Amino acid sequence: MHVLGHLSVEEFLRDYWQKKPVLIRQAIPEFEPLLAADELAGLSLEEDIESRLIIEEGATGPWEVKKGPFTETDYRALPENKWTLLVQAVDQWIPEAADLLENFRFIPSWRIDDLMISYATDGGSVGPHWDQYDVFLLQAEGQREWRVGQMCTEKSSILEGPSVKILADFAETDRWVLEPGDMLYLPPGLAHWGISQGECMTYSIGFRAPSTAELFERTIDSVLPTLTQDDRYSDAGIAAQSSPGEIDDHAAERLKSLLIKAIDDPALLKATLGQLMTEAKYDEQAPVYQASQEGWADTVNALKEADQWARHPQARFAYSVEDTFVAFYCQGEVIRLPTSSRQDVMQLCDSTYFKSEWLIGSFALPELKELLTDLVFCDLIVAI
Repeated sequence: MHVLGHLSVEEFLRDYWQKKPVLIRQAIPEFEPLLAADELAGLSLEEDIESRLIIEEGATGPWEVKKGPFTETDYRALPENKWTLLVQAVDQWIPEAADLLENFRFIPSWRIDDLMISYATDGGSVGPHWDQYDVFLLQAEGQREWRVGQMCTEKSSILEGPSVKILADFAETDRWVLEPGDMLYLPPGLAHWGISQGECMTYSIGFRAPSTAELFERTIDSVLPTLTQDDRYSDAGIAAQSSPGEIDDHAAERLKSLLIKAIDDPALLKATLGQLMTEAKYDEQAPVYQASQEGWADTVNALKEADQWARHPQARFAYSVEDTFVAFYCQGEVIRLPTSSRQDVMQLCDSTYFKSEWLIGSFALPELKELLTDLVFCDLIVAI
């Protein structure tokens, strides 16, 4: 399904992605909510599901935040209006929610984080704030007014007191009222404020955006084992300095060149991204990739038990192509495969659903058979 309305994918990526907001009327015409408000509330009662309540006029002060799991008593104690329920990663629990994310694969799938669903009573809001990641806001039910404002950074002023980061200053530039099926895209750092008009539900499609600090840390962790004692700072050709105590710009440039040389390995950098971006959102709940003790015959027998298979909702796959191998990333792990496996690995990563006939027939290489065995018996792909 094309969800960008009048925009082509190319136009959206060129003119809007990570640049400016865009409202898409009827991105999904005649959209029907995937679950009712009471069903969403039911998810928030579960121990394993991350949820929050934000109450604008809370008992402990403005913008009170409560974390789930909740009880029915918690809901009975809420005020009549001006509160919001947020449930994270609904795509990991509701298959239809996972299917909805398929419509956003014009962005690399390893960048997609999760589908959060919010329910709000009249006037419900999480306040004026900004996010450090891209988000598509799909109106599922009712109406919500969205206001957008200035670009923000960590230096932007926030209110003291609330545990959520509420902007102290909000310079409105635009506002729209969204109806079911309408969708608003917001780039990282843009101040926004959504206010429910009556009861409403909004679906937020969020994306992973690791911080530069985290990327540096992971890259260094990958680089350090490749360095030896022979890799050292050097300054051959140094010129005489008038002040021997000065560390000059030339020294900084030599250090810069040394560091760039150390990380100038595309395969290593892709592996850093691949492992980081395929880590499970909730480690304690997600299946873990590990070598299986089962054989190929066991795998075939298991696959024959169902015609249709699917990637586990909490499994994350990606791949990269190198000169001498194909790297398959899964749950933060990397598995090296022969270059001849590229097409099969690409289909494995680009698809969510698989026919058992294709899995059995296509995975002919011994390394692919071993990989598929691991995926099946680690429950990373499951029968449906």
